[in-house]
Amino acid sequence: MDLVTSRSQDIVVAEACARVDSMNAREFEQALNRSIGDGDQGMVVDCEGLSYISSAGLRAVLLTAKALARQGKGFAMCGMGGTIREVFAISGFDKIIPVHASRQKAVAALSG
Repeated sequence: MDLVTSRSQDIVVAEACARVDSMNAREFEQALNRSIGDGDQGMVVDCEGLSYISSAGLRAVLLTAKALARQGKGFAMCGMGGTIREVFAISGFDKIIPVHASRQKAVAALSG
């Protein structure tokens, strides 16, 4: 699992690549949490390069979103392909975490 981060305005954009499963979900969560700074308003996880996410990966996403919410920061996801979108829909995560069609829309939503 690779995680590449950048910033768009005061939003951290994390690009999730390959797979997030039980073998690397904890590392994924820690990398997300390390990438956000005090001055950042929120985080967008771009799933365009993500080919698979397990329940452990979903848990990592949820824990990160909750941690950011406690800090008053936003969290959203974007770039989901068919399989990833289906996993989010079946699990109901698309009702809990905002999912946007594009990175630009996700960043704009968090920028307010």
